[in-house]
Amino acid sequence: MIERKLLFVCLGNICRSPAAEAVMAEKLLRAGMGTRIKCDSAGIIGYHSGEKADVRMRKHALQRGYKLTSLSRKVKSDVDFDHFDMIIGMDEQNIKDLNLLVRSSADLKKIFRMTDFSSQTSYDHIPDPYYGGSDGFELVLDLLEDACDGLLEYLRNKGN
Repeated sequence: MIERKLLFVCLGNICRSPAAEAVMAEKLLRAGMGTRIKCDSAGIIGYHSGEKADVRMRKHALQRGYKLTSLSRKVKSDVDFDHFDMIIGMDEQNIKDLNLLVRSSADLKKIFRMTDFSSQTSYDHIPDPYYGGSDGFELVLDLLEDACDGLLEYLRNKGN
């Protein structure tokens, strides 16, 4: 039985949020929680809708054992705020954009920042690696692994 649903959000849903989805799904699977908590990802904009994740992000993630299989889609506020329990943005602009989509105080309570769950780094956001080189994709994965560990702990402490 699915107890909780998580939606990871970045700008275009081709780098950070699909990577967060894959990293978290793998961590949930390893923790024996893969059937109880489901992950998805979406973008603030729909420019890349229907596309696979950026080839560079898929390559770097696969080197760490994460397979990015989702297709990009735009956040649908009229559906996603009803369907998901937590909507997790990658940076401050994502959080601002999500806040503009809320319909109620209940929606607002579902929005979290990915780095709120980090414990090993001092970053306050997950930087967009799109216009950079390999180091940027590796940094994103480092940050996501840390934040997903913290998110997993948060979910455990919430009784899930």
